[in-house]
Amino acid sequence: MLTTLLLVGLGAILIASVLILPSIVRIAPTEVGLVTKRFSGRKLSEDNPIALEGEAGYQADLMMPGLGFRFWLMYAVEKHPWVQIPAGQIGVVIAQAGQPLPTGAKSAVYRTEFGQFEDLRSFVKQGGQKGVQRPVLSPGTTLPIHPVGFLVITRDRVFGVPVSPELHKLKALSPEHFGLQHADLEVVRIDRGQGEQRDMVGIVTSLEGDPLPSGDIASRLNGFADVEAMEARNASDAEVIETLLGNKNVQHNNYQDFQAFLDNGGRIGLQHDPLLYGAYTLNPFLIKVEKVPMLVVEQGQVAVVKSYVGLTPKDTSGPEFKFGSLVRPGHRGIWQEPLRTGKYPINPYCYKAEIVPTAILTLNWADRVSAAHNLDAKLEQIVAKSSEGFVFKIDLQVQIHVPDTKAPRVISTVATMRNLVDEVLQAAVGNHFRDTLQSMPAVRFIETRQEVQKQALAHIREQLAVYHVETPGVYIQDVVFPQDMVEVLTRREIAKQEVATFEQQRMAQEQRIKTEQARGTADMQADLAKSKVGVDIRQNNANARKAEADGESFYIERTGAAKGAEVRAVGLARAEGYEAQVKAFGGTTATMVVNAIEALSKSQVPIMPNILVTSGGSTFEALAAAMLQQVQQRKP
Repeated sequence: MLTTLLLVGLGAILIASVLILPSIVRIAPTEVGLVTKRFSGRKLSEDNPIALEGEAGYQADLMMPGLGFRFWLMYAVEKHPWVQIPAGQIGVVIAQAGQPLPTGAKSAVYRTEFGQFEDLRSFVKQGGQKGVQRPVLSPGTTLPIHPVGFLVITRDRVFGVPVSPELHKLKALSPEHFGLQHADLEVVRIDRGQGEQRDMVGIVTSLEGDPLPSGDIASRLNGFADVEAMEARNASDAEVIETLLGNKNVQHNNYQDFQAFLDNGGRIGLQHDPLLYGAYTLNPFLIKVEKVPMLVVEQGQVAVVKSYVGLTPKDTSGPEFKFGSLVRPGHRGIWQEPLRTGKYPINPYCYKAEIVPTAILTLNWADRVSAAHNLDAKLEQIVAKSSEGFVFKIDLQVQIHVPDTKAPRVISTVATMRNLVDEVLQAAVGNHFRDTLQSMPAVRFIETRQEVQKQALAHIREQLAVYHVETPGVYIQDVVFPQDMVEVLTRREIAKQEVATFEQQRMAQEQRIKTEQARGTADMQADLAKSKVGVDIRQNNANARKAEADGESFYIERTGAAKGAEVRAVGLARAEGYEAQVKAFGGTTATMVVNAIEALSKSQVPIMPNILVTSGGSTFEALAAAMLQQVQQRKP
């Protein structure tokens, strides 16, 4: 009896070890158990690989980490790792179970009830569709996703078991098997520029959605109805531009919520609104991103916008403007209002911006090129021929200025600034100088270079005014003469210099003569001064003497008259006296003697001579004779 019991126990243990122990399954913490039912009375439908109602095949319910029991004769359990998305990568989910996609659809409709696809049963029962799922799994995600219900594609591996016979036979799957590149499964980064690298924006293209309206090249949520509403309330151009350059990405979380993008009217194709700085988890099956530089308008520039999208064009340039048309922002065409200094995240496939320098530009018709703008790269020295046949090469410098308010008209007229320089300005400048030189001799051009420069300024200013461009200056920098003319001009100049030298020498000799004359005059200046002083003195002396003579003459005249009267009176008196003396002395001789004696007594002359000689007459007569002799000797 005991032996029988032992045998039964051993048999039971053996049965248990054979039937029960293999049915106990241990699932690790980062694993799930994929259960396959070996047989059942019901079979799966042909288009569904997952058993939801106990059918044979892959079961919808997974075994979670821990110990579990699945009778091994009925079920097989395969262990699969949890889906883990590394940092910097995304996981694209492809459902292998669910309803088929509608005709033409490229991705499955997503509902919030689906969560992150960790519940396959709920996904299928709530209408989940097969194929590419619109949301992607973010970096760092770790989920127990059904390995048959979903494939999860990451950059480095593919999680899940493909049901497609072509893929199932492959030992290892990679993104290339699904038409993706490894870079497509990385987080999309829009970086800011560093150093000379410009800031970037992401231009988005949607690979799914309703078709664009006829005539449109890009999709903008709800079109341009908001611009029409702003025009109706007379909003300014600046306000409209602000709205257009903003975006509606908040409505679909920057294309990361692709279902919201479609629900809000997103269309297939090029998207109007770009992506700005940041990192984005975008589904590479549905969204393609191209990185392009952001539009940067520097100080001293404006950007004239040519819009390829927007409302129907309405010309605002006026009837006097004959070169194209201008439109308000939000319409197709050239915007009448340019963009000024700043950074603008515009889509270059929707808007083309033509940078127009508004500072004064210097263009060189020479071998050198302006490094500031490079617009004169194709300009060369002007080659012209004079009326005698001499060929000149002229280095020219022209300054132009485009006012910022006129920039849209300039671009509407010439399309680009390079066209303005290469087509308009080069023809105006070159033809003017060629025509001018052909109509004048070479020497005259050289001699009247400043006048030619002024004429060129007036001509070019008039030509560019038609294109709304100002011309501050035109300058002839250098003239390269032909060699034969240089020799002629050199000889002529030498002759002129010799003539000038001779003239200078002549003038020097004349100056030397004048200098010598001046020196002689200076040397004689003292004598001349003395002579002049002497003449003045003598003139003064003569005048003094004349005055003195006149005075003396008058004095003498008056004195003479007085003395004459006196003498006359004295004479008359003396005559009367003499007559009385004669009468008294009885003769003239005695009277004369008496008067002589009186006179001698007054003159202190000795009366008696030292020797008195008499002969004959009386002594008195002798004495009188002697006295008369004395008187006569005293007369002057």
